[in-house]
Amino acid sequence: MAIKANREYRNTGVLESREDNGYIVEGYASTFEPYLLFKEGGIEFYERIDERAFDNTDMTDVIFLRDHEGAVMARTKNGTIELSVDSHGLKSKTDLGLTERSRDMYEDIAVRNYTQMSFSFIVGDDEYIDDGEKITRRIKSIEKIFDISAVAFPANSGTDIGISYRSLFDGAIEQREAERLKSEMIAKAKARLRLRLKLEEEHGN
Repeated sequence: MAIKANREYRNTGVLESREDNGYIVEGYASTFEPYLLFKEGGIEFYERIDERAFDNTDMTDVIFLRDHEGAVMARTKNGTIELSVDSHGLKSKTDLGLTERSRDMYEDIAVRNYTQMSFSFIVGDDEYIDDGEKITRRIKSIEKIFDISAVAFPANSGTDIGISYRSLFDGAIEQREAERLKSEMIAKAKARLRLRLKLEEEHGN
């Protein structure tokens, strides 16, 4: 899969065919449940898309692809993709009946060769929450969606996409390390102070 700079990619949705309505596939390109991105050094790194993240998202020209690359099979501009947001996440309804290539994609979805969805996007605003046991990136707004894709395999830590997850948390990891060092310095200073007070007390006695 070709990874484009300045875009993020997530595999969080499921994709299903609707045989009673022609070449229609439906699914969630994204959901609002927290999901684990990776683990490192005993720390779990999660991400969660906020329920209001799509309020002002540019979805004017979103295309449907196979694994985020290749020929366009449907798009919002010609009405073959409908996107909506509900309590579960970003829902998509796509008509893959216009070309032979897109109908082949439909068949792969119908026989369950492809069961997951992904989308590529640009984040508008986010924040990091560190509760001591895990760090969660909360995506507060998504600026633009470029494509939704049927994907055969989810991203993992060994892929280009997975490796890029780590860089998203660099600032939060550095802040956690700085706070750890600060706590250690304070603890050492307090220990030195207690020792000095003890020695002065013993000397005074």
